Amino acid sequence: MTFDINSLVENVKNNSNPNNLGMILTHFGIVRGTSKDEKPVTGMILDYSDERLNALKEKVKKLEFVESIEIMINKGKLKVGDDIMVVILAGNNRKRLLPLFEEIIEEIKQNIVEEQEI
Repeated sequence: MTFDINSLVENVKNNSNPNNLGMILTHFGIVRGTSKDEKPVTGMILDYSDERLNALKEKVKKLEFVESIEIMINKGKLKVGDDIMVVILAGNNRKRLLPLFEEIIEEIKQNIVEEQEI
């Protein structure tokens, strides 16, 4: 599956309260051609927990400075250059959103997705 990031961002903008929307952050992860230890790879096998992902989204949605969160993750065998995931976080306070954005991505990488480089 490929992600249309422009459509996703437009959807967030069109369905948000403009009084609570001052920033939209995006993370677009793709399969790179090298492993974490810099060895060549041809792709990865990716899976994730729907339950943990939904719990994370619900927790973030409750924060008053967050207007929207969208997370889409691919599953299965992916090749170099394929989309891994998109994270979109929108809200009204840069100083609070930026650290939260990094926490969300780390939570996904550490506790929600399972990846095997091939």
